[in-house]
Amino acid sequence: MKVVIVFDTVHGSTGEVAEAIAEEVRSGGDEAEVVDLRASMPLDLSGDLMFVGSPTRAGRMTKRTAEFLRDFVSGPWRGRRIVAFDTVGPLSKDPEKRREALRRIGNTTRSAAGTIQAAVESRGLTPAPEQMHLPVTGLWGPLAPDARDMARELARKHLDDARRELQENVQLA
Repeated sequence: MKVVIVFDTVHGSTGEVAEAIAEEVRSGGDEAEVVDLRASMPLDLSGDLMFVGSPTRAGRMTKRTAEFLRDFVSGPWRGRRIVAFDTVGPLSKDPEKRREALRRIGNTTRSAAGTIQAAVESRGLTPAPEQMHLPVTGLWGPLAPDARDMARELARKHLDDARRELQENVQLA
């Protein structure tokens, strides 16, 4: 399976999450293409699963992420899982308080992941139902100590779900 991971980052934390997702993809023998929107904005991407991430800035995704989602070639992504992820913070340095804060955030429209989901839907595509929120402990980072492991765990779940969906689509065809 080919997985595309597109992200924007301001202080590096969202890029670290993207790399953790790519590590998880590769550890399962799948191909990972990582696209840093600060370096380039390829609009003609193909794959079986896409992760799109941004830091949460004033409750929204970054401008570069919005431009990518507005302009990328969406045809190949019809029927494919697109997962929205973000970094949020500053959250508590206490792991239990951090987990509770992430649970309260849930699937919200007032985060980068929520605005990514809405942008995906506006293109006539179907985003994964669950948003991925990864914590930072300061205003500009760093990632919380458990954030990379959280990203890998959540990515694994989406990989398994996408593989199951692709298999079901093949059986229906």
